[in-house]
Amino acid sequence: MKQNLSILLIFATVFSASAQKKKPAKAAAQDYQVETKKVTVYTTAEKSDYRISKTETLNFVENRQPFETEPCVFVDPTIKYQTMVGIGGALTDASAETFAKLSKKNQQELLEAYYSKDKGIGYSLARTNIASCDFSSGSYSYVQDNDKDLKTFSVAHDEQFKIPLIKQATAAAGGKLTLFVSPWSPPAWMKDNNSLIKGGHLLPEYRQSWANHYVKFIKTYEQMGIPVWGLSVQNEPMAKQIWESCIYTAEEERDFIKNFLGPTLQKSGLASKKLIAWDHNRDQIFQRASTILNDKDAAKYVWGIGFHWYETWTGSGMQFGNLRQTHEAYPDKALIFTEGCQEKYNVNKLDDWTLGERYGYSMINDFNAGTAAWTDWNILLDEKGGPNHVGNFCFAPVHADTKKDKLIYTNAYYYMGHFSKFIRPGAKRVGTASSRDKLQSTAFLNTDGKLVVVVMNQSDEKLKYSLWIKQHAATTTSLPHSITTLVVE
Repeated sequence: MKQNLSILLIFATVFSASAQKKKPAKAAAQDYQVETKKVTVYTTAEKSDYRISKTETLNFVENRQPFETEPCVFVDPTIKYQTMVGIGGALTDASAETFAKLSKKNQQELLEAYYSKDKGIGYSLARTNIASCDFSSGSYSYVQDNDKDLKTFSVAHDEQFKIPLIKQATAAAGGKLTLFVSPWSPPAWMKDNNSLIKGGHLLPEYRQSWANHYVKFIKTYEQMGIPVWGLSVQNEPMAKQIWESCIYTAEEERDFIKNFLGPTLQKSGLASKKLIAWDHNRDQIFQRASTILNDKDAAKYVWGIGFHWYETWTGSGMQFGNLRQTHEAYPDKALIFTEGCQEKYNVNKLDDWTLGERYGYSMINDFNAGTAAWTDWNILLDEKGGPNHVGNFCFAPVHADTKKDKLIYTNAYYYMGHFSKFIRPGAKRVGTASSRDKLQSTAFLNTDGKLVVVVMNQSDEKLKYSLWIKQHAATTTSLPHSITTLVVE
């Protein structure tokens, strides 16, 4: 008995020593040395000339425990969350048609402004429409009526404007642009209302043909030199619009994915494409996700859940809690913001500062809720907020006055740039919290080791605060109605 106890004690001692030896290695891997690092601050602020401007360089000083009276943005780079896929905007027919009206000089300026990592804001993500949407000059399809076998399939329409823009944007981004594609409606003859517009449902007898249509589109684009990273099932599947639209209940989308679209992608060699469900507002995201993802036969095909921001207009009502709940319930599935813009275009509000603040507020809260990719709507619209074949004119970060051949940058462009320019694909979101509700923040650690912290101030106050990391602080000031990116390296 004593001999057995001795053996157990020896085993316990060896096991304990072994475990203790492993702990420092784990701690070392998680350590983040901040003492010798510097902070470069970039600022965009209302009533100033700052537009992603380098405004100061900060040093860290020891600050083991800040007092309650010291406003701080706390960051812990060792606490890691989701991986960034990319940030960008949609390359629609409207954007492409407007782009084509610009001079070559302004075309080059726009491409550089959006896609250059050095001279622009480094967009790395894009979306485009499968066939027509509201931001097309007119309605169109890729197949002729009643062509169930898709023998007449052709994207000739896209070759005039859209495909050239996508190719130029990809080249400007360094040869790689993560692109996903979305349909607004199946061809009219595949639907029970025999129309591209005003909702309607996909007829059961055309489900396989419609699934084949996604494959045709993706393979055709890829044969033309445009890689497709992913696709969504349907843009806004619960919206009956006066433009291209198609209704799917959660059960209908689930069944279409598991019985038709998912298997068809696999059989066609497109299993690696990222399939995005929902692609509509935050308000119903949990109901849609739970209906689809609780079915293992549908869930196995789904990469993530897409969402928009049109369910509400005011900041506090943007329902970020729905995102968090969805992310917590299905942590193995990604969240992707697939579309958002300020609606109801008004030329007199192009300099309205709230345009950018809405973007900043949404992006910070979406990322903190677990979102892994963020896609604006049209990258470019004309002086009327179009073209748009149903008069649904909207704002874009950049507008073109096509009559004067002039580009107009709204502050939304700069607000988005505070994220897209500095937070690169592959970055990990890290722990961050602000001690003041007037300072909103998110933080990411890039693969090159640079820590990026974005801080936004929507108040009328000038706020002094410290960026606090690992018992060290660097102090700066947040200007009224400003957004700053602090790069720690």
